[in-house]
Amino acid sequence: MQQRNSTSQEARPERQSRANGAEFPSLATTGGRDFFGEPFQARRALRGGHAQTIAGNFLPRRNQLPPAEERLFHVEPQVQVLCHCHWQPDRSSAVTLVIVHGLEGSSESGYVIGTGSKAWCAGMNVVRMNMRNCGNTESLGPTLYNSSMSDDVGAVAESLIAEERLPKLALAGFSMGGNLVLKLLGEWGENAPAQVIAGIGVSPSMDLAASADALHDRANRIYEMKFLWGLRRRMQRKAALYPGVYDLRYLRGLRSLRDFDDQITARYCGFLDAQDYYTRAAASNVLDRITLPTLIVHAADDPFIRILPATQEKLLRNPHIIYLETEHGGHCAFLAEANGYDGRWAERQAIAFLQCIERGEALLPANPRPDLR
Repeated sequence: MQQRNSTSQEARPERQSRANGAEFPSLATTGGRDFFGEPFQARRALRGGHAQTIAGNFLPRRNQLPPAEERLFHVEPQVQVLCHCHWQPDRSSAVTLVIVHGLEGSSESGYVIGTGSKAWCAGMNVVRMNMRNCGNTESLGPTLYNSSMSDDVGAVAESLIAEERLPKLALAGFSMGGNLVLKLLGEWGENAPAQVIAGIGVSPSMDLAASADALHDRANRIYEMKFLWGLRRRMQRKAALYPGVYDLRYLRGLRSLRDFDDQITARYCGFLDAQDYYTRAAASNVLDRITLPTLIVHAADDPFIRILPATQEKLLRNPHIIYLETEHGGHCAFLAEANGYDGRWAERQAIAFLQCIERGEALLPANPRPDLR
């Protein structure tokens, strides 16, 4: 499988991608193929990355999912995660899509509901996964959550396959969840469960250090402060539930996500410091080992997710990865005009990708860059 493309209307070989404050030539240079015949065009008045990101977060979605079956999964001794499962009448004959949220999100995040609704309407089972502590589940285990915990996603997937005898399962992640899904696929390599047919990452934080530092840019402080506010509150709840485990003094004086990861994540999750955590937890380390069909969608104007040149080259060289980089789209937004659907373009592309995989269709043209063969 090989495809590398930009989905703006024209190929832009000289367009630049930002990474950690620097400018690098974009490798995603080919004119775009997509799965519904609709290159991404940002909704009018929403062509900037911030406009897309903010509108994508606040504009309502229609929830078309039926009532969920709540289910707990053990991911390690004394630690469980909560999933919300939506089963088709004949669950054993349908593709099951497990959806993983981003930092400080939950199974109720808008993009999880939106993607789940589209998957459900396409005849798929849907499992909305909460990472540890998320979705008001701090009491389900004494540990914190972080971007390295790809094994949790794997544990849920393998339990579902074994307990439900599911024939086909796919994984989709947004932002931090995208990093977790891609990291898991790379760690599995050629040893993924036979029932896992595909993976998807939308706005994935594959280069954690560069993205954390971009989040601290002045233009992105509103996002960083929102994350820090949620992380502080979560730590306060954990400390109340598990007295003596967490020292809230380390929350003092935190001014950035990197500060939080230095003082909290590294301290309580077994890393030397934030840089050690970012280095070890990044999916970029294992992208070249992914062997399952994988769709990755990223916007060049994402306010704070950065994809470094070395990572982008891994994406372009891996024949199992479809990398769609759009000029606009912001972070986990990709709001197009609502022409016959809700305009959530990336969500629609994700489901169409899975439908193509399920039907066994050839998705990819010949590599447009012979130098990357």
